[in-house]
Amino acid sequence: MIKRIILATMIFTFCLPIVSNAQDIQFFNEPPFEHYKVSRGDSFWFIAKRYGLDYRELMRLNPEIEPRNMHVGEVIRLKEAAEHSSTFEDQVVTLVNQQRRKNGLSPLTHRADLKNVAHKKAEDMIKSNYFSHNSPNYGSPFDMLRTYGISYQTAGENIAKGQSSPEAVMNSWMNSPGHRQNILNGQYDAIGVGFYHGAWVQMFIKSR
Repeated sequence: MIKRIILATMIFTFCLPIVSNAQDIQFFNEPPFEHYKVSRGDSFWFIAKRYGLDYRELMRLNPEIEPRNMHVGEVIRLKEAAEHSSTFEDQVVTLVNQQRRKNGLSPLTHRADLKNVAHKKAEDMIKSNYFSHNSPNYGSPFDMLRTYGISYQTAGENIAKGQSSPEAVMNSWMNSPGHRQNILNGQYDAIGVGFYHGAWVQMFIKSR
């Protein structure tokens, strides 16, 4: 019997509209940090101007970002040395396994095929504008795993949206009893993590 554990979390940020004069916006000769979280009305041109960059260089650093469709909350790189989203995904796995070791559990393997499915789910949530375990394009997480040829005995999924770093999303999940239960489930032996434009996905399985 397949045990279906589906849990979700979402962080909402509420902002009141304000009117700001241009002189209230701080400009820099060079970026004081490596990443920037997109706000409403941002563009590559404006972000580059604010942080002393060439907008073409900023676009080169972020080839996965659609310039005409930037999403509020997505994280972009300001410096060459800044980590890519794939590094964010690996960091989530590291944090998951740290928590599992603290609780006497075996670490999970970050499987490439499972990671691919998790990334596609994160991308799908952004491009199709939804926040749910059930995708209008792929169906349930279990349907999606089968579509991509991944067999399992037990499977689960955690999703989140809006957090800007691996630490932030893990903090959200670990402070939610249901999501924490997925992360610390001793039956699972593999994980796939996806991150895309502020959407995070963890897929867990017990392999056959």
